[in-house]
Amino acid sequence: MSATIRLTMAQALVRYLVAQQVRDEESGDLLPLFAGVFAIFGHGNVAGLGEALYRQRDRLPTYRAHNEQAMAHTAIAYAKAHMRRRMMAVTTSIGPGATNLLTAAALAHVNRLPVLLLPGDTFVSRAPDPVLQQLEDFGDGTVSVNDCFRTVSRYFDRIVRPEQLLSALPRAMHVLTDAALCGPVTLALPQDVQAEAWDWPASFFAERVHAFRSVPPAGDDVAAAAQALRDARRPVLLAGGGALYAGAGTAVREFAEAHGVPVAETQAGKGLLAWHHPLQLGPAGVCGASAANDLLAEADLVLAIGTRLQDFTTGSRALYRAARIVTLNVNGYDALKGGDVQILADARLGVGALSAALGPWCADGAWRERAERAAAAWRAIVDGITSRRELPAGTLPYDGEIIGAVQRSHGDSARTDIVVGAAGTLPAELEKLWRTETPGGYHMEYGYSCMGYEIAGGLGVKMAKPDREVIVMLGDGSYLMLNAEIATSVMLGHKLIVVVLDNRGYGCIDRLQQACGGAPFNNMLDDCRLDDCLHGPDGAPRIDFAAHARAMGAEAEHVRNIAELEQALRRARAATRTYLIAIDTDHRRTTTEGGCWWDVAVPEVSERADVRAARRQYEVAKQQRQPDVPAEKTHG
Repeated sequence: MSATIRLTMAQALVRYLVAQQVRDEESGDLLPLFAGVFAIFGHGNVAGLGEALYRQRDRLPTYRAHNEQAMAHTAIAYAKAHMRRRMMAVTTSIGPGATNLLTAAALAHVNRLPVLLLPGDTFVSRAPDPVLQQLEDFGDGTVSVNDCFRTVSRYFDRIVRPEQLLSALPRAMHVLTDAALCGPVTLALPQDVQAEAWDWPASFFAERVHAFRSVPPAGDDVAAAAQALRDARRPVLLAGGGALYAGAGTAVREFAEAHGVPVAETQAGKGLLAWHHPLQLGPAGVCGASAANDLLAEADLVLAIGTRLQDFTTGSRALYRAARIVTLNVNGYDALKGGDVQILADARLGVGALSAALGPWCADGAWRERAERAAAAWRAIVDGITSRRELPAGTLPYDGEIIGAVQRSHGDSARTDIVVGAAGTLPAELEKLWRTETPGGYHMEYGYSCMGYEIAGGLGVKMAKPDREVIVMLGDGSYLMLNAEIATSVMLGHKLIVVVLDNRGYGCIDRLQQACGGAPFNNMLDDCRLDDCLHGPDGAPRIDFAAHARAMGAEAEHVRNIAELEQALRRARAATRTYLIAIDTDHRRTTTEGGCWWDVAVPEVSERADVRAARRQYEVAKQQRQPDVPAEKTHG
């Protein structure tokens, strides 16, 4: 008779997680697949899962955070920094704690990143009904708030009997570790079932080493793609996040050099090819470099590798509409977005097979020369922007000049610094101007463009890469939205450098609002509704971000200009705990070079003449698919 172990459902779940392992690709050592669990305990998870986590705290660390959404962002960023090879779990209470995870679940889903969500749930027995924090559905007694996770999870299950874990957990591991399916998994855990005991087969808890399989390409697909390339004279390779996660950097570089194909990158793929490589065109699309966008606009073929081809990359499908699209993607859903030629495969293996099939074929020599000239010209533009140190008296710096100061400060650590960002103007500026030679040196969440990801995400990156300097760059709006994990970073001893660019509002959306003919309204603090009897002529209060960060245990200071910023960055690098630097910026100035048209619908009818004029321009731009709307004003 097979040996059994009597455990509660929660104890069995935690013990199973402890048994999952992965082999480190560099050292070959076995490591836990789950590096830990972030938990905010409450009604529905403290008694059952909390007790189980305590029993295994030496093998599966439990981390306390300050906000449920933020701790999930931290877990997601940890997995992204590990190229999806290691991950974390997150547990919450049954009510607001659970629903606070929904934004993070959607973010992980959009970005194809693994995270295991373990929200508590109501009583299956319904003995106490309704319980504290229970949302009652008047037409369905089986529904709880956790059903919201069905649309934002790659796999969802509610464990209403302990033994259901025998099938649910292997399915969850499959989704979390499969390159094509990868995304958030939600296992809703009713609190009474968490506490129920069952006799588990001991074999269920045997250690398992997960292999991240690389799907090879089909020969017919490779042959079709190779023929499409042979028919082309002006190809461009567009590298996305899937290429980065597959470790395809060397394969892409060798492909580009062997066949004379220039390389452009998406937000998620930035860093795959070193910034100074002669065939590196820079980023593509709305936030793109002029080199990449100019060549993409004239390309007759785009080889899209590991990208989901979203509108910021494609200029709302207008940037390279005349080119034939060949997709190479491990996910069939994404592979089908391009055109009639697809390779369904791992990016590294697919690029290698395609290169072998092409043999000595090369793109037109004049095209390669033009690409190298354009790439060099773009690097010169970046140099010019990021080298500015002195500004005219009374001129506030803008994001590009601050990025330059941050990059100058890293000196010998240039190859190891990791910049983290997410939403607002900074994704556009960082994608254009940040320079990295190392895959993973640029960590941007722009699939969901989620304000508030930055500090929590930076903590996850630092936990994954503790020996590297992690620099979080964000605006005042994102800081105010979600900042409490500064305290968590101090508590855990994971130092971040946080640079807050204070433009007193939602600057990028203010520009978008005005570019669409709207009046400045409800974005900048000076344009918001205020209680005159409280604020008087001085308007909205000034926020002291440095004082706020110091109150959470960080070191912090406010600086007035680029020179003071450079001095503060030196102090921040020498510090041993999280260090915040705040600086006032001008939201009206942006990097005008690069960019392309982006489809943002303008009202057909309006009392405002500016809106009517913007609508006329929009209709012309939409018809012609040309960048008539200034790209630097439309970053969202």
